[in-house]
Amino acid sequence: MLKAAIGQALDDGAALSIESTSNQVNQFGGYTGLTPGRFADFAGSIADRAGLPRQRILLGGDHLGPYPWRQEPASAALDKACESVRQCVLAGYAKIHLDASMRCAGDPDGTLDERVIAARGAVLCRAAEEARGGAVPGPLYVIGTEVPVPGGEQAAAGEPSVSRPEDAERTLHYSRAAFLEHGLEDAWQRVVGLVVQPGVEFGDALIFEYDRVKAGRLSGNLPRRPELVYEAHSTDYQTPKALREMVEDHFAILKVGPWLTFAFREAVFALSQIERETLGRRRGIRNSRVRECLEDVMVRDPAHWAAYYRGEEEDIRIARMFSYSDRCRYYWSEPSVETELDLLVANLSAHRPPLTLLSQYLPVQYEAVRAGILENVPAKLIEHQIRGVLRVYAGACIG
Repeated sequence: MLKAAIGQALDDGAALSIESTSNQVNQFGGYTGLTPGRFADFAGSIADRAGLPRQRILLGGDHLGPYPWRQEPASAALDKACESVRQCVLAGYAKIHLDASMRCAGDPDGTLDERVIAARGAVLCRAAEEARGGAVPGPLYVIGTEVPVPGGEQAAAGEPSVSRPEDAERTLHYSRAAFLEHGLEDAWQRVVGLVVQPGVEFGDALIFEYDRVKAGRLSGNLPRRPELVYEAHSTDYQTPKALREMVEDHFAILKVGPWLTFAFREAVFALSQIERETLGRRRGIRNSRVRECLEDVMVRDPAHWAAYYRGEEEDIRIARMFSYSDRCRYYWSEPSVETELDLLVANLSAHRPPLTLLSQYLPVQYEAVRAGILENVPAKLIEHQIRGVLRVYAGACIG
């Protein structure tokens, strides 16, 4: 994903925003095993090899707050969250989404009071400012939480409601008061984004499309102070037209994630079919079992998908592999899956896909290969599929 995104930034002559969530990357490694420093080095090393200057990468932290430690009392969870924020700033993260909206052990039942959320967010900001140590420029901040928790919705809900302008104003009011109470006047001037719900979302098998008429009140009442834009999460699978309209309507920061891994999975599964057709009966060649292996590890360890998929067993089986939620993205780094994926790439690098089968299973890439703009090798074919998604966002954001 990162290599494809960096390639798109190079082609566009643009900067690239790369963000990690609080449960992906933190001081304990998160579920990726990476600390903020290691994640920054990881992304930077890919950029170095591709020729993208690191100063054109904007590292960000998404949903930075107590979420990974919400089972602990609030004081302990907030202490850990502050350390996570501190390490992000020290690692060079320049965009920080402060999110203390989740209940911790001991908090009252129900939704947290907005003033409590704002106060905890200010504590997180203070940790970031202390880590900054006066360095210029300081981090940019995003506030607001009207989106699903990291990882997405856990069940198919009804159509999401567009945030009300008065709620956005109240979030700003409480947040500003909390910042000033903690002596964070300078940091408040670097609040550049407010997370809102523009009415877009996706679930297991459905997409809620952007409707600029329904979002009209919100887009027409962008707060004047501080100068900011709206940040929209879960914009995956929106149409090119919808994404362009969102940017025009001040939802200028568009988060995308699962759509990229969905595209990666599409390409890998298509290549698996090509491998099976071309090499399945050749002696002396072991075919990869990427899909079967992925299914096996997901069934053995359902932690990342069990709460997200509902229905009959056959429905769940289809969802595990093909859902818009793309919960299989959590399993690609499993050693056994990596081994099979490496074998797939090796097999089709040594025996390149026939154009006829490329046309059958990867028709967009087939046209690019025929046009002489894409090399017919697995890694390039996969990256091209991902770039198809990235080009939609590039078109919406930079024209």
